[in-house]
Amino acid sequence: MNGGEDAASSAATSGPPPSLEWRFSQVFGERTAGEEVQEVDIISAIEFDKSGDHLATGDRGGRVVLFERTDSKDHGGSRRDHEQMDYAVRHPEFRYKTEFQSHEPEFDYLKSLEIEEKINKIRWCQPANGALFLLSTNDKTIKYWKVQEKKIKKICEMNIDPSNQPSPSTPPPLVPNGVLAKKEHGYLSDDFSFPPGGIPSLRLPVVVTSQETSLVARCRRVYAHAHDYHINSISNSSDGETFISADDLRVNLWNLEISNQSFNIVDVKPTNMEDLTEVITSAEFHPIHCNMLAYSSSKGSIRLIDMRQSALCDSHTKLFEEPEAPGSRSFFTEIIASISDIKFSNNGRYILSRDYMTLKLWDINMDSGPVASYQVHEHLRPKLCDLYENDSIFDKFECCLSGDGLRVATGSYSNLFRVFGTSQGSTEAATLEASKNPMRRQIQTPARPSRSMSSMTRAVRRGSESPGAEANGNAYDFTTKLLHMAWHPAENSIACAAANSLYMYYA
Repeated sequence: MNGGEDAASSAATSGPPPSLEWRFSQVFGERTAGEEVQEVDIISAIEFDKSGDHLATGDRGGRVVLFERTDSKDHGGSRRDHEQMDYAVRHPEFRYKTEFQSHEPEFDYLKSLEIEEKINKIRWCQPANGALFLLSTNDKTIKYWKVQEKKIKKICEMNIDPSNQPSPSTPPPLVPNGVLAKKEHGYLSDDFSFPPGGIPSLRLPVVVTSQETSLVARCRRVYAHAHDYHINSISNSSDGETFISADDLRVNLWNLEISNQSFNIVDVKPTNMEDLTEVITSAEFHPIHCNMLAYSSSKGSIRLIDMRQSALCDSHTKLFEEPEAPGSRSFFTEIIASISDIKFSNNGRYILSRDYMTLKLWDINMDSGPVASYQVHEHLRPKLCDLYENDSIFDKFECCLSGDGLRVATGSYSNLFRVFGTSQGSTEAATLEASKNPMRRQIQTPARPSRSMSSMTRAVRRGSESPGAEANGNAYDFTTKLLHMAWHPAENSIACAAANSLYMYYA
């Protein structure tokens, strides 16, 4: 924890770091002009593992696709090459590793309810013995997956004349009972006759392990029947043994080894459902302390709870919420205040939250209000009626922090995403497009005098300037939205999803 605080304090004394220049790195699943996107191919979850060497995506078709880093594995090269790399930004490169079908569409016969296969969240678990482990969930069922390289086994030394074996390109035809129909393929058929003198010796098939390997994904455990409402979050504990899952009204605690039992640690369901005023929207374990977790609500509040206090955490340790400005209440106030995502910083000191209009950064030691607030959709405020009519106002945008905590990022419409600097005095507020030219939408705004950020003053608000013609929101395409993104844990590298395409950038 101290490392992150030292970095923040040193940044404060030496001034804010310079703004980053983002460059295109890679794209997977790029669409051609006019190509129609299939609903099942749209990416619905993105997650880096702790090392940053692996990236997982989930889609609406229930598939999980894994990518692995290739440039970090090759440490060879001359001294001159290494010296040049000290001055040049290393280009991060990933490659496709494997994919597997995580979830299938189901039907709940008791509730007459279809359960779609869409992957809501993916979380990496601790690797072991060269195998990768991860959790994936749809609306109702969580699965624990093991992905491992296995050597391929082959069968050889059978009683078959090699000269009579079929060529690989023309597989032998089969009859309904599975016996080969043609005698010339060297297998027994109905009119088979032994050669004169019989077969001199019988060679039993031998299974031989070859040097070839293939990646195999195996579902180790299924955690089901614990949520009455749709699961919106899963999060691993730092102890490596437990994780939480959250739906609209409850947060459950699981042990990775036990799939038939979970403990309900948060329950906000009222006795009478007519008294329900808020629901849980996101939940996240503290990255260091396994006894602490935070969950957000549809009313714009974040509650920090300590599981050491009681078995059922009805009361919170701290409550983070921003007081409503007098006279600002409208029909849309509660809708746009709903928090769609929260993330802890790597050192556990800060919580980043995203509501429809803003990003907010909270210090867990200061519950009087956010230490900083970044305007993302303020220019859309005049269009809230239209956004309500087309349901865009209910879109759930994710947020992410850089590994050093110096920057935050979130998505927007027209496949745009925004990156803000969090250092004291920083005016960094970049708008980028998920395309091969990310800076295309970037318009330099004149630097404004920065306001000092002491621990007890009002929050700093930045980023309300919107690029060019999009100031009134008219130029935005609300059908193309960048909801999911992830920041590399150790480098300035961002992965984001635009429909079925995965874009990667570095700075």
